[in-house]
Amino acid sequence: MSDTLGLLAEARQLARDLGYRVREEPLGDLPGGLCSIGGVSHLILNMEHSTVDRLDRLLATLAADPRTAAEPKSRLLETRLARLAGGG
Repeated sequence: MSDTLGLLAEARQLARDLGYRVREEPLGDLPGGLCSIGGVSHLILNMEHSTVDRLDRLLATLAADPRTAAEPKSRLLETRLARLAGGG
């Protein structure tokens, strides 16, 4: 679980570094995801979902963003992102 919490914190910071506004809100059964509000990219995570589900949603968005590759990240986060991008 500590890996998951650490990865979630690191992934949140990476998203912020890329210019996303990361928000956690109660969304019921909705998964959340990426949206643009006033030209600003927001990544909304459902705070009612498990830590693993929120991490998966965040990683999916980061893996799809080509700018992620140029950013510094831990080996563990790099591995998870590569898996999602089809590189491992």
